[in-house]
Amino acid sequence: MNRVKGKRILVTGASSGIGEGCAKLFASGGADLVLVARREGRLRRLKETLEREHGIDVRVFQLDVRDRDAVEDFGRTLEREIVAPDVLVNNAGLASGMGKFFEGDFDDWDRMIDTNVKGLLNVSRYVVPLMVKQNRGHIVNIGSIAGHIVYPGGNVYNATKYAVRALNQAMSLDLVGTNIRVSCIDPGATQTEFSVVRFHGDEEKAEDVYRGFKPLTGDDIAEAIYFVVNAPEHVNVLNLVIMPTAQRSPFVLHREED
Repeated sequence: MNRVKGKRILVTGASSGIGEGCAKLFASGGADLVLVARREGRLRRLKETLEREHGIDVRVFQLDVRDRDAVEDFGRTLEREIVAPDVLVNNAGLASGMGKFFEGDFDDWDRMIDTNVKGLLNVSRYVVPLMVKQNRGHIVNIGSIAGHIVYPGGNVYNATKYAVRALNQAMSLDLVGTNIRVSCIDPGATQTEFSVVRFHGDEEKAEDVYRGFKPLTGDDIAEAIYFVVNAPEHVNVLNLVIMPTAQRSPFVLHREED
């Protein structure tokens, strides 16, 4: 059963990877979209494609979720010009660097904390009240298995994703008594721009992360998000961990020999 048709889905980090996969899949289900990312050109091209192919309404906004004032303005625009979204997908996030914590780069740390934690909070703070006012909605936070098990070199990134998992549970508790659902999707190894960003543009290092096995894709995670959102209104998936078949934990991953 299609329960997303006619709903309005807000996706942050929508210009690539999981966010782009969500935009395409929800569009195919007949949902209208509000797409947010820093790369406006990519959003514009995505908007044109989805509106042409699916006949839906797509609004795009260039926005850095780290910029609290800009997010506040965005929230006001939503309230004034559009409507409260039926679904908020807090997807914007990244990893930056993989050094030991005592050799860590402060710029990397700030980038991860400001995007993965503060950015999620900024967007939620100015969007969720619109849902509360209408007593309906669904918040989907994108976490990671890094928020369940710490791995070498992960330190601050792990900490941010543990924070996302905690905030997901806290949001659910704070919204008890409303008709707003809260879910966290925690992917394992997923091949998007993630590792390229983590290794500061070193594509060879990024490719090595996924060598010897078939990783998940942004589209795979989008399907999991669609499943959770499409569940009946009385069903809430609080947490969903998804990994490629070759992976059983951050430490246990089978790679085929070249």
